[in-house]
Amino acid sequence: MELEIKQGFKQTEVGLIPEDWEVNEIKNLSNPVRGGSPRPAGSSKYFNGSYIPWLTVASLTNIPNYQICVEKTNSYLTEAGSHLSRTLEKETVIIANSGATLGVAKILSIKCCANDGVAALLNIDNSVSSKYLVYYINSITKRLREDIATGNGQPNLNTELIGNLSIPLPPTLAEQKAIATALSDVDELISSLDALIAKKKAIKQGAMQQLLTPPSKGGKRLDGFDGEWVETRLGDVADFYKGKGLPKSEIEEGAKYPCVHYGELFTKYNEVISQIRSNTNYTENTFRSKINDVLMPTSDVTPNGLATASAIFENDVILGGDVLVIRPDVNLLGSFLSFQISINKPQIMSLVSGTTVFHLYGSDMAKFKFYKPSIDEQKAIVQILSDMDKELEELATKKEKYEHIKQGMMQELLTGKTRLV
Repeated sequence: MELEIKQGFKQTEVGLIPEDWEVNEIKNLSNPVRGGSPRPAGSSKYFNGSYIPWLTVASLTNIPNYQICVEKTNSYLTEAGSHLSRTLEKETVIIANSGATLGVAKILSIKCCANDGVAALLNIDNSVSSKYLVYYINSITKRLREDIATGNGQPNLNTELIGNLSIPLPPTLAEQKAIATALSDVDELISSLDALIAKKKAIKQGAMQQLLTPPSKGGKRLDGFDGEWVETRLGDVADFYKGKGLPKSEIEEGAKYPCVHYGELFTKYNEVISQIRSNTNYTENTFRSKINDVLMPTSDVTPNGLATASAIFENDVILGGDVLVIRPDVNLLGSFLSFQISINKPQIMSLVSGTTVFHLYGSDMAKFKFYKPSIDEQKAIVQILSDMDKELEELATKKEKYEHIKQGMMQELLTGKTRLV
């Protein structure tokens, strides 16, 4: 049975596109080349200089998806190093051909040298918009990684593979630029939200330092409260438990029982767990939460990661293995404790044991010392910080929404389903 082709469209190797669009290969539109790395790697004769910026795949990992221009690099080459690399001019389109950013395209805003983990498209045809080309390549990054990249061990894109990539092209440069501009506008919205989120996080961090520091030591006191903050040893006001085995494979969307896997404490939750994000049907020999528990991961590859705490205000949530459960008494609010843990990372790290894998046990956290006011003042402080967290969550949701909108726009605009010209 033949598929019905929408009127005004044609079937091509890149899918359905408008009849007046064409498909061409990158090698016919530009000259794909590869960067070059001086040898021996790390030689002071070539690296850590001040002569010219040095673009590596590692440099690209620090650039967010919404930023399509490379404005700076992490390091520089010496003049001698530049002669053994490839120098790229401003406005050059580059593509990561290996590593975590494989298949990601950017445009250079700087003149620099690039290592052999970076490919470049030189002499792009005047009929093609560089920004359009970048957006299209980034729309197929997943396919580049999964289907096209080759290599034993670490996949990579060589210049032949890049040159053979087929690109759908609107008939005029004006239409290509209109598509790129529309996508750039959404990127600017995402960028502005990202900057606002960073600003709000900094404000929250400052508020935490002020509100969680005893007034006698320079902290800011909320109106209506008095009395001394008491220095407290956690082992004197809490009991310690450990979650039980909960395989990640047993976490299922829509399953019956709410659960927390220890890995989620690093990524999904702040100091206060406002919503349980995972479920399971796994009930074998489980450990369950009580309202006001504080959860911490007990192992990580860095000690800094263990200074992470989340207060949970829900009974009977299944808690996985490697979750340290701190159960405070009635005079200590779990969320106040989790905020205190967050601002006392150096003290937490002093309690951690291990060399390659680091561990934190209940017996370690029992030694944790902090200052606490009355339970009512704890609640007032937590309310302010929780409101800040709520605002951050709303901004993050808004940013995610725009990212989904951008993905939808790329599907529409880069295939000609929606025309702007």
